Amino acid sequence: MLLIVSSLLSPSTLLAKTFGKGITVNDSTPVSAILDQPKQYVGKQVKVTGLIVDVCAARGCWIYIAGDRPFDKLRIKVVDGEIVFPMEARGLTAEIEGIVEIFELTKEEVIEKRMHYALEKGEIFTPDAITGGETVVRLRGLGAEIPGL
Repeated sequence: MLLIVSSLLSPSTLLAKTFGKGITVNDSTPVSAILDQPKQYVGKQVKVTGLIVDVCAARGCWIYIAGDRPFDKLRIKVVDGEIVFPMEARGLTAEIEGIVEIFELTKEEVIEKRMHYALEKGEIFTPDAITGGETVVRLRGLGAEIPGL
């Protein structure tokens, strides 16, 4: 009996910190599926699972998670102040739930976005490197569970 109870209460379940509304979607959608066919997922509520590779240092209002393919990553943006991801989350695996969004940015918007990101990171930014607009696919984060926090 003790073995059954202890397996139901695994350390990853007990030690996961919940953000926002938590997780309600059962099945994870691969990041690659969202990035390959974002229009198929726009407006849909999904759950993704991945390693947190970056966290907003200014407000904790976004994170990037690594995808299931090398070099893929997905940005999760939350409403400032409603959910705050701590810097300590970097390097941990998370389950994130949210709504898939697509934005078409002009060259000027890309420059503004990259400049803002560089300032947050304390990096140098060269706007001359931006040659045009871009399509941004992201998740509007509603909830998350991060074991190990």
